[in-house]
Amino acid sequence: MKFVIQRDQLIESVQHVMKAISSRTTIPILTGMKIEAREDGIKLTGSDSDISIESFIPKEEDGIVYIDHIEPGSIVLQAKYFPDIVKKLPQKTVEIESDNNRNVTIRSGNAEFHLNGQDPEEYPQLPQLHTEDSFELPIDLLKNLIRQTVFAVSTSETRPILTGVHVKLENGELEFIATDSHRLASRKIPLEQTEEKNLPSVVIPGKSLTELNKILQDSEDTIEISVTENQVLFRTKHLYFLSRLLDGNYPETSRLIPEQSKTVVTIDAKELLNSVDRASLLAKENRNNVVRLITKENDHLEITGNSPEVGNVVEEVLAKEVDGEDLKISFSAKYMMDALKAVDHDQVKVEFTGAMRPFLIRPVDNNQILQLILPVRTY
Repeated sequence: MKFVIQRDQLIESVQHVMKAISSRTTIPILTGMKIEAREDGIKLTGSDSDISIESFIPKEEDGIVYIDHIEPGSIVLQAKYFPDIVKKLPQKTVEIESDNNRNVTIRSGNAEFHLNGQDPEEYPQLPQLHTEDSFELPIDLLKNLIRQTVFAVSTSETRPILTGVHVKLENGELEFIATDSHRLASRKIPLEQTEEKNLPSVVIPGKSLTELNKILQDSEDTIEISVTENQVLFRTKHLYFLSRLLDGNYPETSRLIPEQSKTVVTIDAKELLNSVDRASLLAKENRNNVVRLITKENDHLEITGNSPEVGNVVEEVLAKEVDGEDLKISFSAKYMMDALKAVDHDQVKVEFTGAMRPFLIRPVDNNQILQLILPVRTY
């Protein structure tokens, strides 16, 4: 195997597939990265058996030549060393060559590295998913769906199913839902091309979606999403991202969402976010950064943070409108700030149903984004 490749292209692909490689894997060959040279380009593969990523670098694209002098072949290289070597090479191009004894030479400028490769035949074949259950989305829309929900997955392994995002497609509507049982984030979007389609609902590990989100560049290109019983595949022109799904039944979250509210506050999201942020500065002593919100007259809210040993902070914020009953409620500042950032609209409606019931945050003019938070008891 031999080829000469543009270093920047190689670095980018190496960084993508590294996100699937773990040093803690039980299968030794998976600590390596598979490199495959073909007539039409180079394919890099990384996997930890939960996530597998393939990144393809075409020989040329849009008239730009990325790879020259290709002699087909494949090899597995230690992922512990290869990425750092590539990053620090002196020239814009890199020559990689392996001989029949799996000795690999990496040359760039006056630098020459020799690495011992491993047998590519031992590297597990990635499953090729053949499924009717697939649909397409613009990449930037998928990134939004992930960003607005994945932060709310559980980080505790006591209920593994909650460490994933519940994805369902029914009646032409795609929905992502995440909850850690103290908060919930949901985002729906209509999908035109799937009126007749109902996909099996699946739970995708939050970790997989976070990594996918880092790899995908913002773009209006589409990404194809295919689902089988235990795996989901995200595929773009040059990327193949496969993740296992979580086993088990996701809890029925729709009944958590209150039907009616007793107090509705309409407010500028940034002002509320900044005020809760300031209040949390003096609420760090208790574990959850608990802040308190009290409705006042004339559409004012009082937001306070308090640590008896440190001091307290009180701030009045003017809402656009406060409707309904008077309210005193305490909640985690971190949860509130995460939710307001995810909603990503200027004006939000916060709908309360009493001091000890979950409350909702949604954009004023968009019912497809929903954040729910459980309050904290403080007496």
